Amino acid sequence: MNLNPILKPKIIAKTKDYIVINKPAGLAVHGGGNLKGPTLADWLLATYPQIKTVGDDPSRPGLVHRLDKDVSGLMVIALNNQSFLNLKNQFKNRTIVKKYTALVYGRVAQDEGIINWPITRSKLGYRMAALPTNTSELLRRRHPRGRDQGNISSWFKSREAYTEFDVLQRFVNYTLLKVRIKTGRTHQIRVHFFAYGHPLVGDPLYHTRKTKMKNEKLQLKRIFLVADYLSFKTLSKKTESFIIDLPDELQKVLPRH
Repeated sequence: MNLNPILKPKIIAKTKDYIVINKPAGLAVHGGGNLKGPTLADWLLATYPQIKTVGDDPSRPGLVHRLDKDVSGLMVIALNNQSFLNLKNQFKNRTIVKKYTALVYGRVAQDEGIINWPITRSKLGYRMAALPTNTSELLRRRHPRGRDQGNISSWFKSREAYTEFDVLQRFVNYTLLKVRIKTGRTHQIRVHFFAYGHPLVGDPLYHTRKTKMKNEKLQLKRIFLVADYLSFKTLSKKTESFIIDLPDELQKVLPRH
């Protein structure tokens, strides 16, 4: 398949049961919606045709989790159905450890914290929304982060979501965070920090008018979010852990003071 070399995943580890890759920003994990062009699923089928029947969905061969198109980082892909079920169960039981490094706008006051606001699909359809669980508060005031936060009835269809964070470094107008998610909801980290009042740098979807202008000036062309740590158990019950460095394009825009 014709895949731009810049978008070609880097293989971090390979066994007979799985591969661990570093997915580049700009490459969608699988097709759907308005996504066009080659995807990670296409590359997997071309590179490992034997995984065509691995998993629950032929359009997502070997895939047990995903990363947003404009986010980079570590992913594990199953090469056989036994490994797929093993990894799928770990994700279901929340025993797989995934950590991210993120740069957000503003100075996060707390050194550490947990955002556990439920997430639902907003009225716009292509976005998600997260709000505090205090229903009376929702009825009393409009959320300050936009008009598309949905309505109260939609929260009965919301799904729980847990995002933990620790501050790595504070800058004048930014905060560098280490983030761990216990659930894997669509756009979870992005929508949680947007609702928290600290949108991710470079996010083209979850932003305020002010951060949108800043994104345009930075011209980062991706989200400052990388899945840089991944740990899981193999079929032999051995724990494997992987870590990668911050990509060059993110290091270049990281504030120096």
